[in-house]
Amino acid sequence: MPVVLVHGVPDTTVVWGPLDSQLRRDDVIRVALPGFGCPRGPGFGADMDSYAAWLIDKLSGFGQPVHAVGHDWGGMLVLRAASLAPECVSSWAIGGAPIDPAYRWHRLARLWQTPVVGELVMGSFTEARMTRALTKAAVPPADAARAARGIDRNMKACVLALYRSAKRVGAQWGGDLDRITRPGLVLWGEHDPYAAPHFGERIAGRTGAAFRLFAGCGHWWQSERPGEVAEALHAFWTGIDGKG
Repeated sequence: MPVVLVHGVPDTTVVWGPLDSQLRRDDVIRVALPGFGCPRGPGFGADMDSYAAWLIDKLSGFGQPVHAVGHDWGGMLVLRAASLAPECVSSWAIGGAPIDPAYRWHRLARLWQTPVVGELVMGSFTEARMTRALTKAAVPPADAARAARGIDRNMKACVLALYRSAKRVGAQWGGDLDRITRPGLVLWGEHDPYAAPHFGERIAGRTGAAFRLFAGCGHWWQSERPGEVAEALHAFWTGIDGKG
């Protein structure tokens, strides 16, 4: 049963490198969100519902249910897919992905959501600045540098469009979490600066998922604690299909 990794924002598939190497599976597939290290595609709106529909279509294309793993916005999209298209997923695992009416977007997100201000902030985002920011957030320097190379005009436009469509995502998508029936695992860093762990605990409670907190870890758990994350995922999948 394939494992599908869905990255967050503003990231690319390279963010999964450390975890992918620890999983030691030959059926791991990293998917790139449109506009993030790949073409956006003609007519793609880059809003939250368009990305959710894109992911559901992508997962459907594998011809069998998958183990979906998502980080940040990738986690939110995996939750949406598990809510609306449960036939596409055998299990889901997410982290750093707060879908909750009580959640208030972090400061940078609020800047991106503000017309003109968001464009000015994005204009100052360079590869060097992104590398420094990711490294400061405990992403290994080499991985941070590789991830930052994806920051281009195309990605910046998609980030602004996505966040501006999602000012009320907790209220708009939160109710459908109750529709999730597939087994889940919620992974969260103790010191995530963008969303406190209790938001992960609330998702786990709503969906009946297991919750795993990584002590001393920040937002990018797949880069900071790849061995521990891989161990948690293997145990989770073994409980589902008997294969680690």
